[in-house]
Amino acid sequence: MNVLCPVCAHPMNWVNDHYHCQSCNCDYRQFADCPDCGQPLQVLKACGAVDYLCQNGHGLISKKRVKFRLDCLP
Repeated sequence: MNVLCPVCAHPMNWVNDHYHCQSCNCDYRQFADCPDCGQPLQVLKACGAVDYLCQNGHGLISKKRVKFRLDCLP
């Protein structure tokens, strides 16, 4: 799966736990938000599986429903 830079739309590389766009020379971290309330989700990792939990009453959220966003790192 290619992740495209939100500024220049070039493919980004995964480097040290974040995405890096060589074209813009900018780093981005990916965040997961609840599709129902828009609040950040807690990421649960165990035995190679990744699950998402909404702490605002929506419970476990399927990866297919998660709203991913990229924020620029300072």
